[in-house]
Amino acid sequence: MIFGIRAVIEAVEAGKDIDKVMVKRELSGELFRELQDVLRRYEIPMQKVPVERIDRITRKNHQGVIAFTSAVTYQKLEQIVPFLYEQGKNPFILVLDGITDVRNFGAIARTCEVAGVDAIVIPSRGSVSVNADAIKTSAGALHTLPVCRENSLKEAIVFLKNSGIKVVAASEKAAHNYTETDLKDPVAIVMGSEDEGVSTDILRICDELVRIPQFGSIQSLNVSVAAGVMIYEVIRQR
Repeated sequence: MIFGIRAVIEAVEAGKDIDKVMVKRELSGELFRELQDVLRRYEIPMQKVPVERIDRITRKNHQGVIAFTSAVTYQKLEQIVPFLYEQGKNPFILVLDGITDVRNFGAIARTCEVAGVDAIVIPSRGSVSVNADAIKTSAGALHTLPVCRENSLKEAIVFLKNSGIKVVAASEKAAHNYTETDLKDPVAIVMGSEDEGVSTDILRICDELVRIPQFGSIQSLNVSVAAGVMIYEVIRQR
């Protein structure tokens, strides 16, 4: 963690990977406006919180600002995809929409690494990030598996589609089972949160929607289990 307005500005401009920045709600002034401009330029999420929340994290002279550094270096999707094609690979990407539980995220990353998924894509807002708990749950997979944190998940999916990658979302709203679609060619699987599923805006732009059959009374599978089912269907078909 990095404390203080000037220290955070300098860290961002020096190229440190920052997950998010918390600022106290009442913060104002010229230096704070400079911080806002820097965070906006580098597309780093900023969260306004009561000062008591920051005080619970640290009693140091934080000046109402605390930045959380990333445990890994995030990759850019527009760099990863061309690299995969250049290497002669058949791209296999997992997109996570609205996953907030770090343990689920870590478990998904562990499955991805074992199954040979090429990269995970997460949004910069409203999502988990790669922290110590996620890395521990992933059994270290997040140290080797590329994670792309994108400012707009919709734009990321459009980029994938324009790159010749079929985008398939797992959704209870789908008419067809997951085994009934062709997953042999370049593919990106989209998984949503357990409570909301894949957001409507994302569902609209996906190439196909598929569902995992359910026969019990519980409404949905744990998302890490559902992701494992989808990932290994790709492996089975290929």
